Amino acid sequence: MHTYSPIFLPMAILALWTMSVLLLVPFARFKAGRQGQITAEDFRYGESDRVPDAVRLPNRNFMNLLEVPVLFYVAGFTAFLSNNVDSLIMGLAWAFLALRIGHSIVHLSYNNVMHRLALFALSNVVISAIWWVLLYRMLTA
Repeated sequence: MHTYSPIFLPMAILALWTMSVLLLVPFARFKAGRQGQITAEDFRYGESDRVPDAVRLPNRNFMNLLEVPVLFYVAGFTAFLSNNVDSLIMGLAWAFLALRIGHSIVHLSYNNVMHRLALFALSNVVISAIWWVLLYRMLTA
């Protein structure tokens, strides 16, 4: 028997978005390699100073999608396991997903730092709200 909860949909979409951004990393690196801008040695210890910004950017965005979003995945499973998936949690989950995708789009396209910051900060407020709601519900159950 399979158990489905709507909380898994925004979690799955964010995971797939993360994997899509990951695909950009080798494309940027191979393109720069073909153009002679970098060599494999530039990645021996991470990224050397020779790595162009256009090559660093997709990798940095991918790393962003592995940092704070971990709290989202854990919150989703916590909400599911504690039977706390309701319209409030779902609304916050969809908002978090939209803000993180928006952050990636800004970061990977025109990269306006203030726009990126606004989306990043709002997504952090949303994930904090999810956790505060869950904590409140755990303490008052």
